[in-house]
Amino acid sequence: MAIQISSDNELRSIIFQRERVIVKFIDEDCEICKLLAPSFKQFSEDPKYKDVTFLQMDASENPVSSQEVKLTGTPFFAMYFKGTLRHCSLLSSEDEVRKMLDRLLACKA
Repeated sequence: MAIQISSDNELRSIIFQRERVIVKFIDEDCEICKLLAPSFKQFSEDPKYKDVTFLQMDASENPVSSQEVKLTGTPFFAMYFKGTLRHCSLLSSEDEVRKMLDRLLACKA
């Protein structure tokens, strides 16, 4: 599944429509965001994560969502399971993103 660009207006409905959602908050000047972009794209195309909806949001253009997850910098990742924020964190490596995705897959109702 491709990465969807999202906004404050769309996020609320997406997290209730999809069981598992990961959001990557970025800033256009963030070097780590740029470095993680290829691996985030690869994860979104990996069959292992086919049940995860991948979203990307510009942190400065989406203040409501940024405030909800208590954004502390970029790239900031948030994972939602069945409409509920389960975990969020500032991540800086491909391995950290993979661990968050695996944690999201392990969520049970």
